[in-house]
Amino acid sequence: MAPPSKQDAIVIVGAGVFGLSTALSLAQRNFTDVTVLDRMAPPVPDGSSCDISRIVRSDYSDPFYARMAKEALEAWRAGPFANLYHNSGFVLTSESRPDAFLEKLKGVLAGQDIPYESFNSSSELKRKFPSLNEIQTDFGGYLNPNGGWADAAASISRLATLCTEKGVSIITGPRGTVKSMRITNSRIEGVNVALGPPVLGSRVILATGAWTNGLLDLIYAMSSSGQPVGFIQLTPEEAHSISKMPTLINMTSGFFVFPPTPGTNILKVACHSHGFETRQPVDGTDRTISAPKRDLNNATSFFIPESADSALRHGLRQILPRFADRPWIRRRLCWYTDTPEGNFVVDHHPSIEGLFIAAGGAGHGFKFLPILGNYISDCFEEKASVEVREKWRLRSDPGVRLPFVCNDGSRRGPPRRVLSKFEQARL
Repeated sequence: MAPPSKQDAIVIVGAGVFGLSTALSLAQRNFTDVTVLDRMAPPVPDGSSCDISRIVRSDYSDPFYARMAKEALEAWRAGPFANLYHNSGFVLTSESRPDAFLEKLKGVLAGQDIPYESFNSSSELKRKFPSLNEIQTDFGGYLNPNGGWADAAASISRLATLCTEKGVSIITGPRGTVKSMRITNSRIEGVNVALGPPVLGSRVILATGAWTNGLLDLIYAMSSSGQPVGFIQLTPEEAHSISKMPTLINMTSGFFVFPPTPGTNILKVACHSHGFETRQPVDGTDRTISAPKRDLNNATSFFIPESADSALRHGLRQILPRFADRPWIRRRLCWYTDTPEGNFVVDHHPSIEGLFIAAGGAGHGFKFLPILGNYISDCFEEKASVEVREKWRLRSDPGVRLPFVCNDGSRRGPPRRVLSKFEQARL
């Protein structure tokens, strides 16, 4: 198929970081007919790029992503999202010394000329950050001073505004709720929506994150997992006492914690782990997939498994014990779209003409927000480098269904687990 024309009607399904960043980049490249569809207005409340914060860091064991994240950090600091980025520093800790994964990370950082500061004990860490003087566990690790977090919901809102300013149409509600794709003779023609006639397009980009397998069977290439997140309301005085703390992750357990959010004094904690699976039926098929519910707002449920609650409490007892038993003001599962090696899937579909995939964020797509759309658009226009195309290509189906594990090296904690029927009923 020929590369896309600037006049093609392009339908992007999904108003998260993949979909909106691509829409903005295409509009900036003078594509004249770009439409984004989603069930809800961005920031979509049950998407993976929402709520008050997401980590922004360049700490990758793969030099490709370390280099790309370094570029993204420069764009966070200088571009239209600069006031939404907070350079708190990013601390990676481990209960093991040495930690092989952290040593590998430091080697990659050194190769990219990204500075870091090692420490061999929690005492050293406390000297760097007096606000962490409550730490109960002895950690080794390092500080990356050029990292921190960004306001995720505000960043997505700004991205959506930039899209509309450039002429992108964003359709939400029943007209934006995609039920299925329209495919004739292996050629995409658009999508069927919950209300009204189909939304037609000669090119369709699926930027559907955790919902992708409900529209297209790619379960060999990606599968979704729920990761626990919790929020605690602090007093202004409590928040001030730890306001100078870094964003911190325990690479032994996957637990991570952000500095309190300015203005709201909310403390957010989460786990970057193997997560939890569901078994959701796919309409019109006998398939089930691991995914959030398709037609409901998954963010309205405050349920997380008891084991996940315990893991968050345990992490707090290690790092900030005085808040470990505070009530949650909110809990939820954040949905990753995992891939076998943590690589994004950004590629033309091999057998459906006009269909393009931009998904597989694997829990680390948001930090690339200022530059991600340009990379995806390069792939869409077939201008990307060989390295990028190979890294993000849609692999062939091996025909064997093995247990799905993300092997990028960063996942810690207990193995991935399928939620029981009782647990799924509470989502």
